[in-house]
Amino acid sequence: MSTELLFSYGTLQLAGVQRSTFGRLLDGRPDAIVGFDLDYVTITDPHVVAVSGSDRHPILLPSTAPDACVPGTVFAISPAELAAADDYEVDAYRRMSVPLRSGARAWVYVFAG
Repeated sequence: MSTELLFSYGTLQLAGVQRSTFGRLLDGRPDAIVGFDLDYVTITDPHVVAVSGSDRHPILLPSTAPDACVPGTVFAISPAELAAADDYEVDAYRRMSVPLRSGARAWVYVFAG
């Protein structure tokens, strides 16, 4: 089975979101993304708000600061689970492949603007 790496700095780390989105709890390890700053976006999708428990979600914006770094968790998931994560994320986010501080490369959701 092929696996994809997914880096989460926000609600995909929550047990309730994982159960709803993937049907299971994910096993992850700490890591960080460099070159980005954390901001927040207001979510209007009723399903996402209900699952996450909040309408205020973190979002990554590119940073010019040399020490910009956002901690989070990297998960190994299936391609089908990656598609489920795409369905969970709202239009404010886009998925891109990025290098993590550990040297691994992972998918992450960043500001789509």
